[in-house]
Amino acid sequence: MKVREDFFIRKKNDIGVTLNEVQKKAVQQTDGPLLLLASPGSGKTITIIMRIGYLIEEIGIDPARIKAVTFSKASANDMKERFERFFPYLPPVDFSTIHSFAFEVVRDNFRKNGVAYQIIEGDLKEQSQGDYHNLPLHKKIILRNLYKSIVGENITDDQLEELTTYISFIKNKMIPLDKWSTVKVDVPEAEKIFREYETFKKSGYHKLLLDYDDMLAMAEKVLDQNRELLQYYQGRYDYVLTDESQDTSLVQHAIIEKLVKKHQNLCVVADDDQSIYSWRGAEPDYLLNFKKVYANAKILFMEQNYRSSKEIVDVANQFIKQNKNRYSKNMFTNNSSHQPIRIKRFPDYLNQAKYLVKEIQNVDNLAEVSVLYRNNSSSIALMNEFDRAGIPFYMKDADNRFFSHWVVEDILNFMRMTFTDKRADILEKIHLKFNGYISKKQMEKLKEIHNHESVFDNLLNFVPLQDYQVKLIAESKETFQQMKGMPPLQAIRVIRDRLGYEKAIEKMCERLGFRKEFLFGILNTLEEISIGLETMEEFASRLKYLESVLKHARYNKGKKVVTFSTFHSAKGLEFERVYMIDLIDGIIPSSEDYKSGAGENAMEEAVRLFYVGMTRAKKHLELISYKERDGEQVEESPFVTKVRKIIHPDLETMKMEETPSTNKRGKSGKTIISSNPNAIRDQKDLVKGADIKHRVFGKGVILELDEETLEVRFSSGVKNLAVKTCLELGLLEPV
Repeated sequence: MKVREDFFIRKKNDIGVTLNEVQKKAVQQTDGPLLLLASPGSGKTITIIMRIGYLIEEIGIDPARIKAVTFSKASANDMKERFERFFPYLPPVDFSTIHSFAFEVVRDNFRKNGVAYQIIEGDLKEQSQGDYHNLPLHKKIILRNLYKSIVGENITDDQLEELTTYISFIKNKMIPLDKWSTVKVDVPEAEKIFREYETFKKSGYHKLLLDYDDMLAMAEKVLDQNRELLQYYQGRYDYVLTDESQDTSLVQHAIIEKLVKKHQNLCVVADDDQSIYSWRGAEPDYLLNFKKVYANAKILFMEQNYRSSKEIVDVANQFIKQNKNRYSKNMFTNNSSHQPIRIKRFPDYLNQAKYLVKEIQNVDNLAEVSVLYRNNSSSIALMNEFDRAGIPFYMKDADNRFFSHWVVEDILNFMRMTFTDKRADILEKIHLKFNGYISKKQMEKLKEIHNHESVFDNLLNFVPLQDYQVKLIAESKETFQQMKGMPPLQAIRVIRDRLGYEKAIEKMCERLGFRKEFLFGILNTLEEISIGLETMEEFASRLKYLESVLKHARYNKGKKVVTFSTFHSAKGLEFERVYMIDLIDGIIPSSEDYKSGAGENAMEEAVRLFYVGMTRAKKHLELISYKERDGEQVEESPFVTKVRKIIHPDLETMKMEETPSTNKRGKSGKTIISSNPNAIRDQKDLVKGADIKHRVFGKGVILELDEETLEVRFSSGVKNLAVKTCLELGLLEPV
């Protein structure tokens, strides 16, 4: 054993890597199946690289007989680079994604059987031209055309995304055709479109067409049915490692199972607490049932966090324990304390971005700052505010669909109508979306008139109308005239209210299944962008400019800029300072998470998603919410409430705590704390830097405060206190 222990000593001396005892066990447990459960920041990548090096240097395994499979191309490249840095003198190891391995299997099978094929997914610009409607032969274009022919309308970008997710989910879950109807999807005729899509790929072109999910499904099928090919791949690798296995789907697990069936030398690295892709077909329960598949498996827990401060680790560890379907783990750290997690709740949504700008513009190293959110729609308002403040940023998952969304186009077309009401082509794009109730037949009649007069006058004078329409169209004409020269913010509100655009959207949502909150969110964001602008021309220019900024933001990766990212895309990243925003009930957890049909798993995944966001932070973590958005009251996320209770549980219990010498019970049974004549009762008396005395914690100094919380340094450490509770119970008094 001494010789092999020397491996760790050599690596410490050569490259400065020191492993803890659990990491060493994971490196040395080379034979048979191993499930390595790695908490956030526990050094899993270093452990994997060291394990591969140990297999080669100490066990004598040929590097070509080791296969390392990762979830993403970026992760595979990262591992490859680290391995070359740690072991520059060793031959290369086969690092790849599961998709690229599946493609290798499928390609070998097609070559042997002489099957011509074409991949129809990837960058649209790189696709060769096909003869299907004279458009590039691409998955998304094929689906758009099928939707148009089956439903009779153009598919929206959001519907297309949901449709592709639905198809991917079914393939990754290996759901048989007769069960497709059981999968929930809001896209009209989704199942029929899926069936037509599969038929077209097999017979609608002179080659067999494959998307990325087909490669997985087909690779699993080939390894199941082609014994010769299966034996070839089984004999090619003696050791297999899979990383980020909590994100692996059923079909991906099935491929790996077949690959290692003979030797079972499989190391699976995962964290069930970070499984956040079930909507894409990921199978977290597979980890919980690992020993059912691999009966003699060893399970190791890497629970030490090297990334975050003690406060963040302790709270995150308690937070994730509310989930029941998980391995019992206790994440801990030997890192020092830094500061408590900050919880901010602003009066209004608009305060959020302004606060972030104020906080972040004073940070020296912007590369160590990240703003995280659940939905991409949150990024547009952020981008607008940060751009105005001159703070550079990188958009982790830049999504230009906002600027091409039909709601944005509608608003611009309404504004165009204020410049000229003589263009029937503009009116045609919005005629079903305001109070005139102009039918398609009436619109066709209007388009036949070419007298260069007002479209409203032509409707009133030359197109047969219903009696109720006459007044409405006359009023609409007047409203458009009044809007001429109006500031864009005011104009948008007139469009939403007086012209009836909001009501039209609500009816569309009922008819077509669109999410009203999402569409109204786009309108709200447009209003935010328009604030401070004087003309509609400026507003249109601002949208064009922001679209350009967004396109270029994706190229700022690696520069000294703030990172904007969704919680999902932030997994695997880390920053000194993390701000989690829009932490509102209905966003996280979402209304979908609450639905009865979603079950307990959906809510547990939302908890895991929040946990992933928290554990990106090294030292500074802020959870940000607000009380009101667009004139409506909103509630903070119950996850924020949970964190607050974890941070100061003593304030939760103190309300009901009874001390015989000072407390008595009222008729209701609740504890009444006797009045302290010196207690601070007015929030105005709480001032940053003031010395105060707390009933339980003693003397302290106020470090930070807002409407919701106080951050106070006591001799026992820094604590976050609830302002309302302290004032109501008389817990504080001036020194």
